[in-house]
Amino acid sequence: MPEVNVDINGRKYRMACEEGQQKHLIGLAERFNKQVEALKGAVGEIGDNRLTVMAGIAVVDELSEAERRIKALEKEVVVLTRAGQEVAAEIEMLEEKFASKLSDAAKALESVAGALDDAAPMASR
Repeated sequence: MPEVNVDINGRKYRMACEEGQQKHLIGLAERFNKQVEALKGAVGEIGDNRLTVMAGIAVVDELSEAERRIKALEKEVVVLTRAGQEVAAEIEMLEEKFASKLSDAAKALESVAGALDDAAPMASR
């Protein structure tokens, strides 16, 4: 199992990960370290454990907000999907009506053409 070294709050940590996940783990550690550094800048030196816990809670808060937004977007997708289905059904109904009207018009034109054909021999007599 591969191992990577990450730096959190100025300390090195060796961590194991699955093959191919090394860059991902390093990126996650870098993001977490930014949280720690931002908190350290905001509240000062408050001890490694407390700082790490606060950074972890801040990350979980961001995750919670992202999950809330995802749920809201999922609901919006459902609403938009239903609206799209309703529009598609309405379009299909209008196409059927148009096809029916077009068929009626074609029958009427055929009837007129037939009447003209029937009248044409009489006019030539």
